[in-house]
Amino acid sequence: MKYQTKTKIKMENQITIPRIGDTAPDFKAMTTTGPMQFSDHIKGSWTILFSHPADFTPVCTTEMTGFALDQKYFDEKNTKLVGLSIDSIHSHIAWVNNVKKNTGVLFEFPIIADIDMNVSKLYGMLQPGESETAAVRAVFFIDPKGKIRLIMYYPLNVGRNMDEIKRSLVALQTADQYKVSLPLNWREGDKVIVSPPKTVAEMLEREASDYEMVDFYLAKRDL
Repeated sequence: MKYQTKTKIKMENQITIPRIGDTAPDFKAMTTTGPMQFSDHIKGSWTILFSHPADFTPVCTTEMTGFALDQKYFDEKNTKLVGLSIDSIHSHIAWVNNVKKNTGVLFEFPIIADIDMNVSKLYGMLQPGESETAAVRAVFFIDPKGKIRLIMYYPLNVGRNMDEIKRSLVALQTADQYKVSLPLNWREGDKVIVSPPKTVAEMLEREASDYEMVDFYLAKRDL
């Protein structure tokens, strides 16, 4: 009986995290741009959902400012930005106003007020080993079909790498568009990896092609 009780408590305390390939969990929330039904808001576009530990904190301010400065870049990539922290809408608005007054940068993307922690729990943004009251720096890449395609997690005290976020977005979009794979450290303009041959005939055809051949199973080409 004691074993069952301990097991039940342990299972209740487990963190659930959406996985790559899952449909992004839907929710309703208040944001700095108004009420949001997440599935409606992101429909038909790529989305980057990212959490930060708290408003009016230094690392978070640099990150949110970075997203805001790259707003045009993400717009051009048909990508919506959605931020989140476990703060009230009033705190969010005050922070947005404070940053605008001090730096001239306006956070135009919606920031979810998750004071009840419902969305943070839904996306596994609460990591008890770090904090039970602040969301870690999670990043979810969601495609136009609403599927989660890539997940990043950073601790509370380490800021994200904006170059890697942008690189990952372009990589996902490129792989989808051209049905290819991408090698280590791939960047836009680099050669891509074509699928391995499935027959001897395909192997011989590949050997006669102008691909960059590392071996018959590893070949690269320009887009």
